[in-house]
Amino acid sequence: QVQLVESGGGVVQAGGSLRLSCAASGRTFSTYVMGWFRQAPGKEREFVAAIGWSGGSTSYADSVKGRFIISRDNAKNMVYLQMNSLKPEDTAVYYCAADRSLHLLTVPKEYDYWGQGTQVTVSS
Repeated sequence: QVQLVESGGGVVQAGGSLRLSCAASGRTFSTYVMGWFRQAPGKEREFVAAIGWSGGSTSYADSVKGRFIISRDNAKNMVYLQMNSLKPEDTAVYYCAADRSLHLLTVPKEYDYWGQGTQVTVSS
C-alpha cells in the first residue's frame, strides 16, 4: 500500500509556472506507475500525465503536451509535475495517483491509490 501527499499548488498568473510535488510512502515506490490528474469544478477528473517505473516512459494529455513535464525520483519517493505557460483553463485540483501496473495508465479508475489533491488557480 502507498500513501500520497501532494504539495506545490497555488495562485499564478497566466503564462507563469508551478511545480507540483507528490510524496509517496512505502519501500516499493519504484514499482508503481505514477499519474497526475486534475478536476475542475463541475467537470470530471481528467488525465494530465503519467510516468513509468523508471521514469523512462511518459504520457501526456494533448492539452498539456509541450507545457508540462512529469518526472520522478525513486530514491526520494517523489513524483513531480512541472507546469509551464499556464493558462486559466489549467485551473483545477490536481491529484497524484499510483498503481502497480506494468503499463502507463490514463484512466482514473485504473489507479488504486490517490492523494488528497492540491489546488492550482491560474488568473488571467
